[in-house]
Amino acid sequence: MKIVFLIIMIVHGLIHTMGFVKAFDIADVKELTSSISRPFGIGWLIAAVLFMVSVLIFTMNKSWWGFIAIPAVILSQILIIYFWSDAKFGTIPNLIILVVAIVSIGLFLMQNRFQTIVNEDLENNNEFATDILTEKDIEHLPLAVQNYLHYTKSVGQPKIKNFRAKFTGGMRSNENEPYMLFDSIQYNFYQNPSRYFYMTASKMGLPATGLHIYENANATFEVKLLNWIPVVDAKGDKMTKGETVTVFNDMCFIAPATLIDKNIEWEEVEDLIVNATYTNGNTSISATLYFNEKGEMINFVSNDRYHTDGKTYESFPWETPISEYKELNGYILPAKAELIYQKPAGNFVYGELEFVDVKYNLLKFDW
Repeated sequence: MKIVFLIIMIVHGLIHTMGFVKAFDIADVKELTSSISRPFGIGWLIAAVLFMVSVLIFTMNKSWWGFIAIPAVILSQILIIYFWSDAKFGTIPNLIILVVAIVSIGLFLMQNRFQTIVNEDLENNNEFATDILTEKDIEHLPLAVQNYLHYTKSVGQPKIKNFRAKFTGGMRSNENEPYMLFDSIQYNFYQNPSRYFYMTASKMGLPATGLHIYENANATFEVKLLNWIPVVDAKGDKMTKGETVTVFNDMCFIAPATLIDKNIEWEEVEDLIVNATYTNGNTSISATLYFNEKGEMINFVSNDRYHTDGKTYESFPWETPISEYKELNGYILPAKAELIYQKPAGNFVYGELEFVDVKYNLLKFDW
């Protein structure tokens, strides 16, 4: 589809040069029967150049290409209206390009918003010590958690102040839907706990973007179809509590070194089962962590993360079983996970994740 659209833009742009060629008598253009003055010929050339610049920026995967394409479409359509008898069919590609450009600008605005709020946190946390995590730092933790920190190779590495992680996978809102494929990038900070999760996806063949924002102990979640039309807009105390669970889940699986946090209370249930209570601001959440003999954390279960569509909130146990581990950036971390709500009728697997990349203690934004 991307290639087809690219061909449409290229061909449409090149066709505009015909008006310039005829106006300056460079060649005989039989397809154009109307007389074209040189000022109008320059107008056709400017439109062609704008379309070609848009093509170049589009091929560079820059979402702001639409800011160039829309003036090109406007100029092109003015010329088409003036020379309607010869150029009227150019309205069709103009409409196609206009719609895609508007969608792309919506993507740019969401990306820019995400990058801006992350940069604000990076600027506020641009100086920090990179102390090494030692045996003394973890000696107060339950033995299963200590073993997990050794297994993940967290001990002996710098303490984690922030991270950037990338995932790919699929999401769905009910059991009868196919998975909506997505790619995501997120930043988490731990000096003042915050989490910014940005995802791009495709639903029914249409692009969509989602943005989780967790800062100052408050959370929001929005999803926009075609990058403009709101389909989810979640906020409030239950949303914040649920996202606090997600923040703690990230600590467990993406940044295990942060489990020394003083805001976590631990209770050893069995040798390989541990309860944890994490508090941020006025919100406290609980989770049960399950480990195996190898030292891997194999599951995380909490009753505090609500199933929501942004309007209603239902309380079901939430779990994230891990199927395998792999080495990422010097750590042994989960490779794949499922996102599950334990509903009375049976487990609802609403998400599948694959861990792609992680970087720790960043000082500047990195896509």
